[in-house]
Amino acid sequence: MTNETFPLSIPTTVHHNQPVAVLVEESIRRGEAHFASTGALVVETGAHTGRSAQDKFTIRDDATESNVWWDNNKPITRKQFDLLLEDFKAHAASRELFVQDLFAGADAKHRLNTRIFTEYAWHAAFIRHLLRRPSAMELAAFRPEFTVVNLPSFRADPAKYGVRSETVIACDFTRRLVLIGGSSYAGETKKSVFSFLNYLMPERGVMPMHCSANVSHEGESAVFFGLSGTGKTTLSAEPSRILLGDDEHGWSPEGIFNFEGGCYAKTIRLSAEAEPQIWAASNRFGTVLENVILKGPNADPDFDDAKLTENTRSAYPLEFIANASPTGTAGHPRNIVMLCADAFGVMPPIAKLSPSQAMYHFLSGYTAKVAGTEKGMGSEPQATFSTCFGAPFMPRHPSVYGNMLRELIAEHNVDCWLVNTGWTGGKYGVGQRMPIKATRALLNAALSGKLKHGPMRLDPAFGFEVPTALEGVDPKILDPRETWSDKAAYDVQARALVKMFKDNFAKFEPHVDADVKAAAPGIRAAAE
Repeated sequence: MTNETFPLSIPTTVHHNQPVAVLVEESIRRGEAHFASTGALVVETGAHTGRSAQDKFTIRDDATESNVWWDNNKPITRKQFDLLLEDFKAHAASRELFVQDLFAGADAKHRLNTRIFTEYAWHAAFIRHLLRRPSAMELAAFRPEFTVVNLPSFRADPAKYGVRSETVIACDFTRRLVLIGGSSYAGETKKSVFSFLNYLMPERGVMPMHCSANVSHEGESAVFFGLSGTGKTTLSAEPSRILLGDDEHGWSPEGIFNFEGGCYAKTIRLSAEAEPQIWAASNRFGTVLENVILKGPNADPDFDDAKLTENTRSAYPLEFIANASPTGTAGHPRNIVMLCADAFGVMPPIAKLSPSQAMYHFLSGYTAKVAGTEKGMGSEPQATFSTCFGAPFMPRHPSVYGNMLRELIAEHNVDCWLVNTGWTGGKYGVGQRMPIKATRALLNAALSGKLKHGPMRLDPAFGFEVPTALEGVDPKILDPRETWSDKAAYDVQARALVKMFKDNFAKFEPHVDADVKAAAPGIRAAAE
């Protein structure tokens, strides 16, 4: 299917498929960006330093009426969208635009030909990193199947288009077109592609996943589900394994494959010691740093400075990671890891999940935000449940993705794990962050198959199996209750978290089988 809803002839001046070096030069010449001392390109995104989820709309028509999860997606009429499209075309006609023709998907059988129009040169460099770059021969035969138009200078009129504000992300899944206006945050483009893949891929028998992935040198792959800040990028960039990608993948009948060609890593408090590969990739020419502060006369990146946002980012191609897969494909995963950053200090550092528990926790999509990292948060951590670990990007009902995952786990006999990268010894403000060394040791033992054959206990609150010993790991850390000085306070917090899970899952109970309902947490015995 060819998509020419927004043809190349619209802009007066178009720069088509320029390489990153040229786009970097253009960004500097146009005053869009600055160089850091490391050669990285540094940009500020203004009012929007993250996605504007409340400004995202999807056309409700005959094709989407029964296929989109409208409880989670805001509708817009075709008439409203068409008005917006005509004004986008008029706005673009007088602009100098940058166009990139790219693949979304490493597997040639399932990839999507994607055309991206951007008003900023650095946006074009960003998406050239984040998607996959066709060869010259592939470009000669390229026909777009999906189009994204990103015009930050466009301001939407809420009264005219039926939108919320001057910022808009409008999706037409039927005509395969997304319009983005009023935001300079580059992640909107990346996630617009992912959202459409999440709509399209289930029809093709491919499960789209908000996850990172890597593979052992023996060919055993693993996927890591998790929300922002839980460690997807950090834990998948394991030097002893081959990196497939850090954020978005598909699981097809042939195996798993990366949707992207690059990484989009959070950089707040990034250090060379804790994350050497991400550090190295973020400090070189071509990399795009969003909202990272430059300090001193040399313009050195200060990854500890959150003056603009906690959501500072680094975008770079996969080849900047030494152990990245050149193909972006691997066989069926042997292990699935679900990451949470539990700021309540209740979850164990690792637990083994049954298939029913895996579906329960996948549909729950739990993590906890730390006080002070977002506007409006108080002094206490806040539980976040984002179904399928990516609710903002899920057009279809979560049961679609959950049932696909369950069938794939059963078909390929996959081991499933829950890993807490959050707090131990108490909640945030009392305890401390889970030691990364312990997390890596437990995770490596899980992926190698060693951990599942060791001694286990049954967690009294969540019912999953928890290892009781691993050589080189303090056994005390494996039992969260034992790390709290006030055991009664732990019991109160555990009961509170169990209730949060059950309250959140109530909306999914009509859509799951009895065994998944039975996998819900509950205080099974009074802790001593």
